[in-house]
Amino acid sequence: MALQVGIVGLPGAGKTTLFTTLTRTAGGGFGKENVGMASIPDERLEPLAELVGARKVTPAAIRVVDVPGTGPALLGGLRQVDAILAVADGFSPGADPAGDLETLELELLVADRDHVERRLERVEKQAKSGDPALRKEVDVLKELLAHLDAGRTLPDFPGELPKELEPLTTKSLIAVENGPAGIDLKLEAELAELPDEEAAAFREGPSALDEIVRRLSGALRLITFFTAGEKETRAWTLRQGETALDAAETIHSDIARGFIRAETITWSDLLEAGSHAEAARRGTQRLEGKTYVVQDGDVLNIRFNV
Repeated sequence: MALQVGIVGLPGAGKTTLFTTLTRTAGGGFGKENVGMASIPDERLEPLAELVGARKVTPAAIRVVDVPGTGPALLGGLRQVDAILAVADGFSPGADPAGDLETLELELLVADRDHVERRLERVEKQAKSGDPALRKEVDVLKELLAHLDAGRTLPDFPGELPKELEPLTTKSLIAVENGPAGIDLKLEAELAELPDEEAAAFREGPSALDEIVRRLSGALRLITFFTAGEKETRAWTLRQGETALDAAETIHSDIARGFIRAETITWSDLLEAGSHAEAARRGTQRLEGKTYVVQDGDVLNIRFNV
């Protein structure tokens, strides 16, 4: 499944403009939830595709969700995202981006408190069946509610959170200031409509997407691996420390189920060798098993049988 990122912001902060910039698609209008895919630029992908003569080139992608407000019900739609982009107004007269971010963090906290209370009500009813697991969760949720009502947050809760809770305030929160001191989202949205080379000529510094992807990669400890073939050369994302089996699952569950081995080579070694066959002859392409920890820039050819 693609990496998922949610966008939140106070009215007029520019969050739908950020959505347009990232996905290169227009939002659905005021009061609408917007969902789209944003490609992750990677300068290593094209050379690999050229080397193998790929007919199709597919960058890694982020699924982006832009919710139309900050109430608990709307923010609840972001519980399955991996990270949250918080857009703050940095361009209006008297703008206070730091204050806006504090307000957004409070909105997320209120949404989590509401979520814990509602889940407690539901699980208490279910626990009447006598299920010990449900009774235990009721106790934890009561502790959580008391913890929040005392003015504390979920990240500093000393116990283990129920895995079904999916809190918002424990997710990576990345601030995006829309204005001269941050990213000019209006300009970036306009440049997103131009061809890449033309947009680069107008832009000073990296694009908004490049900068945000850099922040996301750091916050989520992301790496990129590649599959390179004539039919398609593609980039994929994993978390640091994940294995060849995780990479196989990312590509397709059947590949993971039938995993035999992974032919592995660093992208630069493959380009230097000029082909997989030459890399194998040089010994720079190697065979790895399920537990191999994938490194950023690895090119994987996973052998499997189902």
